[in-house]
Parts: sequence; C-alpha cells; structure tokens
Amino acid sequence: MEHADKTRKGFRMPHTFVIIFTIILIAIAFTWLIPAGEYARFENAQGIKVIDPSQFNSLERTPVNPLLITQYIVNAFIKNADLIMVILFSGGAFHMLTKTGALQAVIAKLARRFSGHIGIFIPLLSLVFALICTTQAVNMFIAFAPVMVMLSLALGLDSICGVAIIILGGAIGFSTGTLNVSTTVISQKIADLPLYSGIGYRFVCFGVFFVVTNLFLIRYANKIRKNPQLSPMYDLDQKNALAKDLKLEDFGTMTPRKWITIVCLVAAMGLIVYGSIMKGWDVAEHAAVFLALGIVVGLVGGFSANEISKEFLAGCKDMLGAAMIIGLARSIGTIMGDGNIIDTVVHTLAGILNVVPFYLQGIGMLIANTIINVFITSGSGQASVVMPIMIPLADLLGMTRQTAILAFNFGDGFCNYILPTSTALMGIIGAANIPYDRWMRFMWKCFLLWLATGAVMLLIAQAIHLGPM
Repeated sequence: MEHADKTRKGFRMPHTFVIIFTIILIAIAFTWLIPAGEYARFENAQGIKVIDPSQFNSLERTPVNPLLITQYIVNAFIKNADLIMVILFSGGAFHMLTKTGALQAVIAKLARRFSGHIGIFIPLLSLVFALICTTQAVNMFIAFAPVMVMLSLALGLDSICGVAIIILGGAIGFSTGTLNVSTTVISQKIADLPLYSGIGYRFVCFGVFFVVTNLFLIRYANKIRKNPQLSPMYDLDQKNALAKDLKLEDFGTMTPRKWITIVCLVAAMGLIVYGSIMKGWDVAEHAAVFLALGIVVGLVGGFSANEISKEFLAGCKDMLGAAMIIGLARSIGTIMGDGNIIDTVVHTLAGILNVVPFYLQGIGMLIANTIINVFITSGSGQASVVMPIMIPLADLLGMTRQTAILAFNFGDGFCNYILPTSTALMGIIGAANIPYDRWMRFMWKCFLLWLATGAVMLLIAQAIHLGPM
C-alpha cells in the first residue's frame, strides 16, 4: 500500500516563507522608524524580573542593520535547536508508523465508527486537547498534526479540520488560563493575588469558549462534507493520496503486530504528557521520546536497521519545511528586542488605556495585550513585561486585578493562532503542510468570534467586580 509514501510528499509552502520573510523586513524597518525606549526593571518579592511602570526612559535609536538579517536567522535556528529537533524527530517517528500500516488501519476503524457522528467526535477530541492545555502549551502537539489530518481526510473532511481540532481545542485550554503556570500563576504573583484565585470564573470562560468554538468547527465540518470545494485546502487535499478515491478498506485490517505498534504510540504520547506535567519536561525530552519511538516502531514492524534509518530520515525530510518556518519566525522577536522598541510599544498602549471609558477598559486591555503579543509571543515573557503596567493601571481605573489578568490571558493566548511568529501555529500547520494563507482563510472568522466572546466575558467580569481585588 502506497498511502503512507504519498501522504505528505509534494506539499510546499512558498507563500508562508514569503509572508514570514516580509514580516522580518518590516520588523527591521520598525527599528529604524519607532523611537527606542526601555522600562527600568527589578526583581519582586517572588524573584520575578518585572517592569517599574513609573520609570520609562527614552533611548538612543538602535536600528538593526538589514545586512545582518541572515545572522539573526541563523542565531534563531541555534537558539531553537531543541524545538527544531522535536519537529524533525516526530516527523521521522510518524513516518515509521505510517510505513507499518498500523496508523492507517486504526484510523480506518475510528473513521467507520464516527463517520456519522461528527457532532460528537469533534467536541470529544477537542476537549482532550483543551483539558491538557490548561497546564501545557499547544506546541507540544505539533507531532499530532499528521495523525489528525489523516483521520480528518478519512472522515471526508479536509486537512484544516484535522488541524483545527488540535489548535482550537488547545487554544481554549491555554488562553482561558484556568491552571496555566506560565501565564496565570506568574501574573497573579506579580499582582500579589492568591495563586489560582478566580479559577471558578475562568472555568466558566473555558466552558463558554468551548461551546462557541465547537459550534463554529462543527458547522465548518458539515459545510465541507456537503461541498468539499468550499475548503481553502481543496486543491491541495486533492493531491493527497488519502483524499483521492479513498476507501477505508484500503487501509487494511489490524494485526497483533499493528496493535503493538499503536500501543507504543499511545505509550509515547502518554509519556510526553506525563513528563511535561509531572516532571517538567521540555521539548528536548519530547524529541528524545520521538527518536526512541521511531526506532522501537521500526523494530516492532520488522524493519532492518538500514530500513529504519532510511525511513526515519525520509520522515525527517518531510518536516524540514516546518523546521525552517520556525527558525525564520523566531528571529522576529530578537530583532525587535535588539531595536529596543518592544517597551516603547507597551508604553504607548498603556497610555491609550488611560482615556478609555470604564466599561470598555477590560476590552481595551484585551486589544492592547493582543497587539503586544505580536511582539512578545512568549506567555511568561509577556506576563513579566505587561502585568507590572496593567496591575497599577487597573488599580487607578477601579478595575479588579483579576479582570486585568483575564484580559491578559485572552490577549496573550487567542491571537497565537493567527500569528506567523507563533511556534505553536507554524509548527502544527507546517507539520500538516497547510500554507499560512490557506489557514487564515479559515481562521479569521474564528478569531473574530473569540475576540467578541472575550469582550463579553470581560464586560461581565467588570460588572460583577471579579475578585479578589
């Protein structure tokens, strides 16, 4: 069977590379056009390095030399070597899985089981990703993208739907900040609030966003099922062997050897989740697990050492595009930082919020944090930069600190899934071979829906004086 050989081959994303490189050039131009500035920083009682909002100093411009653009890109690849390795090694591991035929066979079983129950299947899967991402970042699921695309295509949907189950589900868990250490906990430490206080309302937000998002996704899935040509990925999906003349019977049946292979996959994924939550694992450990998974799956599948090496490398090659995208995207933040314009952007937005009417201030903070996230895509980094400004600003405006943190969570989280600088987004759509412009043709409506929902939840938070403080 040749499905596994053709699943990802032939896809390239030239538009995405052009978009990211254009943004890099714009970032360099901003360092020449925007005044440089810097806040004074100090360590608070919890040992977190934060901004002193009362001390903003103008600096001499430090524009970035355009001739150094390639050096910035190379340095970004070096600094993100662990993330690039997890992308490459996960590609190798999943390529080995498809070569055994086990992944296709189990997907066929799931497709036959749920083909008539999309309204149940999509919420159940997205709920799994959402719950895990209440404590984890969405980029830990980059390796799941090929599996979900295969399953989505087998169900008569498109590749965007498969990826959206991961991204939209994970976005709900991460962006509502219910239990997130890197965003909510850091923010509450800076705000001197009890850790995990306000969790009840954040879980309410989790539920509201979950319902709204799944209604949007189910509607999209049903629309694509009825008329596949409405998919932004229609022409590219037609080149995918899984979408062309697909018959579930072609995937074969499950055998004991295939069942053992699937058990290895489940064990590896479970180990990654357990290690991340309980042992503090990062992407370097994830990469090691995928490397081991590729070898073990090859041995279980009956491959020789030479065949394992050959197929694993072939899978890594398929993921080179995604790795290149992340390396390029990560250079943008460094350019903005070296140009000393990030604090200038934050200072300007904070000043604007002072003149916003009271009941719109929460929405204003949401918009401000969304804009800031374009420049600072790290949740913990943005919390350390923004919250020392937003907390005293909330006190002055009569807004509770809890509401300010909620606005930060929404602003920091949800726009990660439209930004070409986001490793979570670019890694997942890169692994699924979905060009950025195709993704945005689907995603812009969902993002506006998220903004509207977040605005309503912040209006309610202000009306009830969400506490404490």
